[in-house]
Amino acid sequence: MGINLKEKNMKYTSLGRTGMQVSRLCLGTMNFGQNTDEKEAFRIMDAALDAGINYFDTSNNYGGGDRCNFGLSEEIIGRWFKQGGNRRERTIIATKVYFRMGDPNDGPNDAVGLSAYKIRRHIEGSLRRLQTDHIELYQMHHIDRRVSWLELWGAFTDLVSQGKVVYMGSSNFAGRDLVRAQYEAKKFPFLGLVTEQHRYNLLCRLPELEVLPAALEEGIGVVPYSPLSGGLLTENALSMQNTVRTKMAMERFGGAKFIPKLEAFRDLCQELGETQSNVALAWHLKNPAITAPIMGCRTVEHLNNALRAVEIDLSDEVMKKLDEIFPGPGGSAPEAYSW
Repeated sequence: MGINLKEKNMKYTSLGRTGMQVSRLCLGTMNFGQNTDEKEAFRIMDAALDAGINYFDTSNNYGGGDRCNFGLSEEIIGRWFKQGGNRRERTIIATKVYFRMGDPNDGPNDAVGLSAYKIRRHIEGSLRRLQTDHIELYQMHHIDRRVSWLELWGAFTDLVSQGKVVYMGSSNFAGRDLVRAQYEAKKFPFLGLVTEQHRYNLLCRLPELEVLPAALEEGIGVVPYSPLSGGLLTENALSMQNTVRTKMAMERFGGAKFIPKLEAFRDLCQELGETQSNVALAWHLKNPAITAPIMGCRTVEHLNNALRAVEIDLSDEVMKKLDEIFPGPGGSAPEAYSW
């Protein structure tokens, strides 16, 4: 797998306010072990590296599904690393801690949440499954306001000083949580959070009120998950509108009343000569708060099709049309709703 970066079209940016460079597209691995078998997962990761994508995201509970086989996605990545070819050295790996792992040895500490006890146990499990001695980005999968920042930053600073973790991130944090986390980190002193992974897309723009402004102010890079809103922002959405899954997804946005919006989006993308999914990804990349949207690819074809997104530079006129089709909250708080 020889790589010539000069021949690539991939673009890179700093991970938050750090000096580490990551690709503008992040490979999500939540499907590995559930909707994507190990052989295809290996093909996807090889193709991602060959395309210049160096930023992979996973979680210690991914791969479980109905079988509760938690950790399977990390195990698949670990076996892929084990093949050699400098795969590990060329990959910036991000994983998470918060959810239950179904380990009977955890006893009552198997419940969702964060604690120094749980963090120290679960980092060892992730390192073992990933077959590595360190993780570039370790993320809290959710806020746990029952636990003090004294306990959390105490545990995480230990992991950094031990060389097991390079940077810390969060996921599903509110704007106030991001600011509080950074305030408390300065007491150690510690770099604190460098990323916030958040649900954000053309159909879910509430983060523009508080989360994105807070992240920008604190130097935290936002990494959107579900950038295609579960498939509603892809070229297949209208053709699959009568399927049970798509119908259920559309119900959140008004059911049949939502279809004209998808049609307007399709027509705009056809005028641009681009697919809906790539325009939706390119929309993220125009936002200065965004580091890299996460692509939950199930096949190599999905990955290859998404690579075009980094080459699309949406004009101000197109961005305005997208605002008209999928209105946001009107800006950041409190100006978005106050005088």
